[in-house]
Amino acid sequence: MTDGELAAFTAELRRRVDDRVVAEPELMARDAFVTVVGEHLIDDGALDDLETCYLLAPWQNRRVEVAGYDITGDGTILHLVTAEYGMDGEPLKRERLTQLVRRVGAFAEFCRNGLHEQLERSSPAYDMVERIHSAWPQLQMIKIFVFTDGKTGLRRAEEATVAGLPTLVNVWDIGRLQKLISSGAQQEDILIDVAKMGYEVQCLESPEQADGYRCLMAMLPGKLLADLYDEHHSRLLQRNVRAYLQARGKVNKGIAETIKEQPGRFLAYNNGVSATARAADLERTSNGLVLRSLTELQIVNGGQTTASLHHAARKGIDLSDVTVPAKITLIPDDRLDSMVPEISRYANSQNAVTPADFEGNSRFHVGLERWSRTTWVTPLGVDVEQTRWYYERVRGQYDVEKNKFTTAAARRKFDRENPVRQRFGKTDAAKYEYAYSLRPEVVCQGAEKCFRTWTSDEGLAEREAPDDVYFRHLVAKGIVFRQVRIIIQKQNFGGYLGQTAAHTVSLIVHTLGGLDLDRLWREQALPEAIAAAVPDVAKAVRRVLTSPPSGGNVTEWAKKTACWERVRAVGWAPPSDVLAG
Repeated sequence: MTDGELAAFTAELRRRVDDRVVAEPELMARDAFVTVVGEHLIDDGALDDLETCYLLAPWQNRRVEVAGYDITGDGTILHLVTAEYGMDGEPLKRERLTQLVRRVGAFAEFCRNGLHEQLERSSPAYDMVERIHSAWPQLQMIKIFVFTDGKTGLRRAEEATVAGLPTLVNVWDIGRLQKLISSGAQQEDILIDVAKMGYEVQCLESPEQADGYRCLMAMLPGKLLADLYDEHHSRLLQRNVRAYLQARGKVNKGIAETIKEQPGRFLAYNNGVSATARAADLERTSNGLVLRSLTELQIVNGGQTTASLHHAARKGIDLSDVTVPAKITLIPDDRLDSMVPEISRYANSQNAVTPADFEGNSRFHVGLERWSRTTWVTPLGVDVEQTRWYYERVRGQYDVEKNKFTTAAARRKFDRENPVRQRFGKTDAAKYEYAYSLRPEVVCQGAEKCFRTWTSDEGLAEREAPDDVYFRHLVAKGIVFRQVRIIIQKQNFGGYLGQTAAHTVSLIVHTLGGLDLDRLWREQALPEAIAAAVPDVAKAVRRVLTSPPSGGNVTEWAKKTACWERVRAVGWAPPSDVLAG
């Protein structure tokens, strides 16, 4: 990567952040940066989800600072994000990096000690600290992510202990972000140096098969799989499959019992794991063929086995007698995307992979993408150029398509026809649907969880491609959601914007019995009478949201069906001009 390429990417990333601020004016540039980077890491599998929430506060002659968080791994892993934005590719000094990590570590201690009462009760930061404090007894480790648009040359720091928990620090600087985001790349390769980790894994290798792939058969130490999951977590299972990882159900309980009670029989009782990789480094020794390293390892069946081994290791259970059979399929780059989903389907035999696990390439999403490229909005008022609502089926698709144009004039034309304010993705579509369908509690679960619920509830992986009417109505729902959110943001209520917007949209739709989606598409705006009523509706909604039962957590309260039932019971008497419209 040349200095020129890095500078161009830095400028492009800054533009994306600026675009996000335009689309969501309530975000500071730093928060928009965290949100943009977080979305890419969620797609990459490095994060399961991320709640952007900034806090900087003094505490015991120190400062606590955090930019976002998530609790994952069945409630056992705390992800904390800190960020340094505005470096524009300049080096980030080691002292500043150390300070950021120290401050986010102090934040973890702040949460452990239950000091949320020192914060304003009506603030999202209060909810964040209170939620982490409540989850603390189940936490087993912390992962700190440092996001920066500066240079560091680092990927991760040595494992340390923060607030009494083992902690890993991952650094995502401008160079690493460039590799992840540029050219539409959706994943950063997982590079596993088996030998460096201290393991000698013997294997058998098949001849190259007709489709150009090879298979390795190996006996993997259980501790090796636990270590890999410890470092990479769900990133090991990211390519096309959302694995079932929690130790529930008969199979997973059986795995846990075998690990604990009869580790020596694990090889006999367990079906093992099926994995894929892009490349393997093999060495022939006097003892046979030895596996030295793997590039882009993905476990396509056996995620529950891997997670169970990790959980057992975290509980101090000795895995030295546990051996796991493994088939590793080595697939050429040009066949990776087509073969891995099929291997996942046919290899899975312990807990079946549901159709919902195969998300982005379904007929439904491809169909939405197709309509978004061919359906034009009729110009209104002073506008003279037709535009489109651009559905970004794969994150980064918008920028990849724009950058295919070699001239500035052509790129400006693309911008005019596909304005960034009319770009939306899969998680946005899910929020629009659920807010309009009177399920605001699902919207409040977070973007990724909302999307997964939509995928599962609606059977999107098996659903046929939608027609043009569905696409226009989806956009109309998006117009309602976005414009309600913007109106509420201008009221400066302070915090809980997303939760208030979702419940406000649902209350308006519920009260009016639906909206004229065809009219919304034609006019590309909320009717003036409804827009004028939004502030009063939002105030009523917000009173319910900020009064959870027994003084509970507002963020968690908003995710409950009981909250929506309380909002709906408050009611709203629409003015006559709204009913007439």
